[in-house]
Amino acid sequence: MARTALNVLWLQSGGCGGCSMSLLCADTTDFHGQLRDAGIELLWHPSLSLETGRSVVGLLNDVLDGQVRLDVLCVEGALLRGPNGTGRFHVLAGTGLPMIDWVQRLAERAGVVLAVGSCAAWGGVTAGGANPTDACGLQHEDDRPGGLLGVGYRSGLGLPVVNVAGCPTHPGWVMDTLMALAARELQADDLDALGRPRLYADQLVHHGCTRNEFYEFKASAEKPSDLGCMMEHMGCKGTQVHADCNTRLWNGEGSCTRGGYACIACTEPGFQEPGHPFHETPKIAGIPIGLPTDMPKAWFVALASLSKSATPKRVKLNATADHRVVTPAIRKTRLK
Repeated sequence: MARTALNVLWLQSGGCGGCSMSLLCADTTDFHGQLRDAGIELLWHPSLSLETGRSVVGLLNDVLDGQVRLDVLCVEGALLRGPNGTGRFHVLAGTGLPMIDWVQRLAERAGVVLAVGSCAAWGGVTAGGANPTDACGLQHEDDRPGGLLGVGYRSGLGLPVVNVAGCPTHPGWVMDTLMALAARELQADDLDALGRPRLYADQLVHHGCTRNEFYEFKASAEKPSDLGCMMEHMGCKGTQVHADCNTRLWNGEGSCTRGGYACIACTEPGFQEPGHPFHETPKIAGIPIGLPTDMPKAWFVALASLSKSATPKRVKLNATADHRVVTPAIRKTRLK
């Protein structure tokens, strides 16, 4: 017996729309066909759907009235509560009602609420600086639980907000999460402590990084074009950040670090305001403040000292060059 389609409604709040742009790069030649084959019915998306105006408002009211089942409410962008808690910095066109009112009411009807991107999850870039719009995430304000829906919110299926965090999100994270929901295979145990799907959040950006040999020997890049590890001087946080960017490549072939850019921790709360320039690594007594996940400082200092003393000349020279200066030596590998 065929399963009932998973009804998905997508709303955009305060943000740049970059997560929708990223979603269109999903690894398929037929985006809508992939959704259909997975048993997902996209009720409405502001950029991908034909319905506008009264048709959309009618759909939203049908959901609220219980005439249309809402399995997944996807929210992209931070929730704008200003000015003074009214939410009127962002009014849904044609309704006269703030977007936060619509999200709160629809969340009560949703089987699952999905925060698409770090703005919807934590507040993200939209909540940076003085935050004049009083932007927040659906169930977090940076790393503090709360947000628009509150700590105690649970969806119709008993789940907290599912935070598909990233700036932008990888299309695979969104598609895999939706397909897991369609297959009834996403449970509370499949989310990490911050509500992120473990299908990508149980990895680190460091895993699969092409600069790992340089990291092992602490052979560091000194300027943006260098091939070496960017952790020591260039602000890279890949050893601390939960995402599978270097094993699930973007567009099938790239990632930030493979493109020569440091990982800025865009899947983590508060990434937008690290307290230092993104391209610099803050240090105390020459030791990076942000050490690899689970590594005590004393161990790192000892390991770094030993690694640097054992760095092969090839690795040391290549680390501060923008191309391979020395190739690996050719040696016989047969045992005798």
